Amino acid sequence: MSLIEILGLVLAAVAGGAINAVAGGGTLVTFPALLFFGTPPIIANATSTLALVMGTSGGIYGYRRHLKPVRPWLWRFVPVSMIGGLIGAVLLTWTGNKTFSRLVPFLILFATVLFLSQGAFRRFANLNGPAAPHRRYQAIWGAILFQLAVAIYGGYFGAGIGILMLASLGFIGLSDIHEMNTLKTILASLINLVAAVWLTYKGLIHWPKAGVMTAGALLGYFLGSHYAQRIPQQRVRRIITLIGFVMSAVTFYEGFLR
Repeated sequence: MSLIEILGLVLAAVAGGAINAVAGGGTLVTFPALLFFGTPPIIANATSTLALVMGTSGGIYGYRRHLKPVRPWLWRFVPVSMIGGLIGAVLLTWTGNKTFSRLVPFLILFATVLFLSQGAFRRFANLNGPAAPHRRYQAIWGAILFQLAVAIYGGYFGAGIGILMLASLGFIGLSDIHEMNTLKTILASLINLVAAVWLTYKGLIHWPKAGVMTAGALLGYFLGSHYAQRIPQQRVRRIITLIGFVMSAVTFYEGFLR
């Protein structure tokens, strides 16, 4: 790798880790960066997944004060997150590079629209108010099933799963954004961990690129979780949305029109 490529991948990983720690959508930075430097799509997806999951330890450390309140929720969401992440990773390995290249524009577009509609989705999920007591049991089971679907998508591609999880957690009554981000970070890390283990086993990781991006992701997750309240999230959201739409257009052109 050239010095420019190393610096580009490190900066992308720092940004991706910070964005994931705050809300989600970091894959929309790390994945296109790997594509830009000539990494095949499936290898880029697998490498991005591994780099970001290794970096989540920095995010979990940054949220360490909020670990105790979310522990009772872990036994509900951890099993389906790990099962779904594995299913998604297996589906990815069954997809050829050519097929995945055709899917990439739509995956990026879906994740970008998801990122753009975060506010509306969270309001729809009643993020700021607890579910009614008589609906709480049904809401929790609905959230568990929803988490399974999110995990499958996360194991396959992953961009935007943090946004989906924050909305779901708000629907079941969680209202402390720091606790929600803590739980979201743990669950996302498990989804990506299971997927990364499988993708590593299948030999889909570009190790030099994964190494430099892991270092950047560690720093990004820590900074994002530590300074979450100070980050102008609206500005970050606009930049990520722009990147997503541009990358969706570029990959669509390369995959279908060129």
